[in-house]
Amino acid sequence: MIPVQGFEGRRVAVLGLGRSGLATARALQAGGAVPCLWDDAPEAREKAEAAGFALTDLTRADAWEGAACLVVSPGIPHLYPEPNRLVARAIAAGVPIDNDIGLFFRSFATPDWDAMDATPKVVAITGSNGKSTTTALIHHILKVAGRPAQMAGNIGRGVLDLDPAQPGEVVVLELSSYQTELARALTPDIAVFTNLSPDHLDRHAGLGGYFAAKRRLFAEGGPDRAVIGVDEVEGRFLANQMAEGPADDRVIRISSGSKLEGEGWSVFARKGFLAEWRKGRQVAAIDLREVTGLPGAHNHQNACASYAATRALGVAPKIVEQAFHSFEGLPHRSQLVAERGGVRFVNDSKATNVDSAAKALQAFPRIRWIAGGLGKDGGIAALKPFLGAVVKAYLIGHSARDFALELGETPHEICETMERAVTRAAAEACPGETVLLAPAAASFDQYPNFEKRGEDFAARVRALAA
Repeated sequence: MIPVQGFEGRRVAVLGLGRSGLATARALQAGGAVPCLWDDAPEAREKAEAAGFALTDLTRADAWEGAACLVVSPGIPHLYPEPNRLVARAIAAGVPIDNDIGLFFRSFATPDWDAMDATPKVVAITGSNGKSTTTALIHHILKVAGRPAQMAGNIGRGVLDLDPAQPGEVVVLELSSYQTELARALTPDIAVFTNLSPDHLDRHAGLGGYFAAKRRLFAEGGPDRAVIGVDEVEGRFLANQMAEGPADDRVIRISSGSKLEGEGWSVFARKGFLAEWRKGRQVAAIDLREVTGLPGAHNHQNACASYAATRALGVAPKIVEQAFHSFEGLPHRSQLVAERGGVRFVNDSKATNVDSAAKALQAFPRIRWIAGGLGKDGGIAALKPFLGAVVKAYLIGHSARDFALELGETPHEICETMERAVTRAAAEACPGETVLLAPAAASFDQYPNFEKRGEDFAARVRALAA
């Protein structure tokens, strides 16, 4: 646990009592603060009481008297589309608003650090796509390199649940736009921006607000190193804003598809090869084509970001390459479940929309595609340019017949259930092909979440081998 500093003996309101809210309450208590907890949901309040916390009804006007701060959980809107009514009350009362990320950055460093031979570091990753994979891959590389490391944020543990730092340790954080927008302190040693595509636009009042929330990770604290994806105009602008000139190697530009050969520091992937350039010449390269845990251009971008961040931490290229080959990927994200008779079975159940499904469909040369579920607005019409590698589609769930109407001349079969889709795809697949679950749809027609859908796919695949 990271005890929260700066609120000893003072009342701190905590709104939202999920994982991060309760972790925040414990960390505040450990730092000597008096946490005042509230959640609009009765079941969340009951859980907090069962954990031994007293509740404070923040709907009462007098609840804000003497409050030093309001800590808000990520899912609670604080500005757009409109502030939560209790957030609005805090603003009216002049109570500062923060989140657990801000508390972490103000509390992680302690006087004990003065006696450490190697100061702990924080690497923070944001962006629209690839955050989780990049975060997990950086953490994995550090472990392979023998460096002490912890992982938290949107992945793994809550930030205030982390253990106090040890000498030379690296904390790797995945941060969403909700978290970066509100945190009052953002001071990572290395900040990573993967890419930008439209998302959460209602929460940020448009794409500009969404990008501004991401940009705060770089603008607020001024990281020692900035790793920035430059495949979109926003990334190119951000890199330009952070660099003092073309040779400023505090900014490491990354790309999946474009060759970057300037005077500065860059890492890019083209045609399956990752290259590192510094001062106008190539200094290292890695063949990514046989790295099974990182298939496709989108994962090659994740590899570039992870390579750049760990190189900035002093990890040797050979160690990074070794770690790439032992990285198994995250569950339900281009996860290789099995290889049987020359056929790969890949679980990308998290591909719940056409954008993520498009990336998955571009990752393999010959695909037996399992798709369907609870379709979203627009269906899968936008996937037509990416169907060239699909040998046949096996459609499941509520939208199976709707998807069939949008597939045009792509061979397909309505299977309805995961069991039949896996059985049929496996029976028809040839060596060199990939049976890919990339549903392009929500899971709620047949499963409680995409994780359960992916687990069912994996179980069906393993049953075939048995």
